[in-house]
Amino acid sequence: MNLWADGTYGVQTPLTDEAVREAEALLGVRLPETLLELLRTQNGGTVVDELAAFPTTERTSWASDHVPFDSVMGIGTAEGSLSLLDTPYLVQEWGLPSPVVLLTGDGHTWIALDYRAGGEPSVVWLDADNESELPLAPDLRTFLDGLVPAESFE
Repeated sequence: MNLWADGTYGVQTPLTDEAVREAEALLGVRLPETLLELLRTQNGGTVVDELAAFPTTERTSWASDHVPFDSVMGIGTAEGSLSLLDTPYLVQEWGLPSPVVLLTGDGHTWIALDYRAGGEPSVVWLDADNESELPLAPDLRTFLDGLVPAESFE
C-alpha cells in the first residue's frame, strides 16, 4: 500500500528504533506494528488522494457518510508540524478521552488509536466540539484497508 503523497509537509526525520521506544514510553502504549511499518517507509506526511477518506455508516460533523484522512502524524520534533508525541498535550487541550494516540486531526476532530479497551487499539473518530465519538475500525490494518478516494463522496 502506497499511502504517502509527494511532498514534505508534516514529514519527520526517518524513524529509528530509539525514537519508537521513546514515543511508546512517553505515550504509555505499544504502537501497532502496522503503524510503525508505515512510519518506517515515511515518518508522517500527506496521504495520497486515493486513500484520503474512510466511509462511515453514521453522520459526523464532517459529512453524512465519511471522515477525512488526509495526513498522518509521524514521530519526531520537526518544527512547525504536529507529531504523535504531541498527543498528551492535545488530549488535554481538547478534552479528549484517554488513553488514545492521535493519528490526524485539526483540533476540532481527530482520528485516533483508541487504547481504552486494552490490547490492540481500535480506530475512532473523535469530535471535540460535539464531545462525540464514532468507532471506525477494530484495528489499524482494517482501517487502512477501508480507505477510499475522497472524491468518492459528494
